[in-house]
Amino acid sequence: MKTAFIFPGQGSQALGMGKDFFDHTFVAKEMIEEASDTLGWDMKTLLFEPNTRLEQTQYTQPAIFLVGAIAYKLYETQLPKAPVLTLGHSLGEFLALHASGALAFREGLSLVHTRGMLMMEACANQAVGMMAILGLDDVDVESICAHARNDGKQVWPANYNSTGQIVVAGIKEDLASLEGTFKEAGAKRALLLAMSVASHCPLLESVGEPLLASMQKALGTTFATPIVSNVTAKTYQSKEEALSLLKDQLTMPVKYKQSIEAYDAHVECYVEFGGSVLKGLNRRISQKPTYAITDMASLEEAIKAQQ
Repeated sequence: MKTAFIFPGQGSQALGMGKDFFDHTFVAKEMIEEASDTLGWDMKTLLFEPNTRLEQTQYTQPAIFLVGAIAYKLYETQLPKAPVLTLGHSLGEFLALHASGALAFREGLSLVHTRGMLMMEACANQAVGMMAILGLDDVDVESICAHARNDGKQVWPANYNSTGQIVVAGIKEDLASLEGTFKEAGAKRALLLAMSVASHCPLLESVGEPLLASMQKALGTTFATPIVSNVTAKTYQSKEEALSLLKDQLTMPVKYKQSIEAYDAHVECYVEFGGSVLKGLNRRISQKPTYAITDMASLEEAIKAQQ
């Protein structure tokens, strides 16, 4: 089968994620220990024991990267087949780089931890947030945001997730003031999310240069498979393109829906690693099956479906 590998981003984290892998495989135990050594804290505590850090972006990002990398490693070990392309949602694009061979495990963990810290620092002195808009066309959301910016508010489309689901980012007070406007325009819901950062908007412009320096050191030059950029919804396959696009990704919206629509005809199924958020989005975009690998049972199901 022609398969696309997809990787979720922030928002897919949950206490206990990766526990079934840890309980049943040496690979997961080894990778969690390696991650703990790399980052200097106990990943088992972060992933498996009640804590507040898992929701803080500097910890969330390496946690998601780790569990996605474990799921990918277990799958790849049993079914070493190359995908036709890889695709990640926001943070997940770094896992797509890892799966393509362009970003090693340790370097990837350190890089996304740095990304999380830089994003947190950029938003630390501002009351920022993100809001999910359900049931409204993209053009209507874009128009409302544009009019609001003309009035001096700071709000931007941030994630094009699926038809009728778009996330906007900006100053929390400005987002809250638009709740009624979105609903009057026909939105079924306008829900402020529990986010401490405003991703994929100009409020993260200061992160670009320091992240670029870290990416320059971490990224390799081997790209075994094409990666679909969140920024352009087009594939790239070089370090030079990756550096430019991942810097732009900080301040530009994630075009997940457009990416799936652009390449859906080229694939027969999708495999999501480490979460199931994208499987839910894909149901609204594609008629192709998506297998979400979150534990040993779903790993076995995904492998059987493609043999």
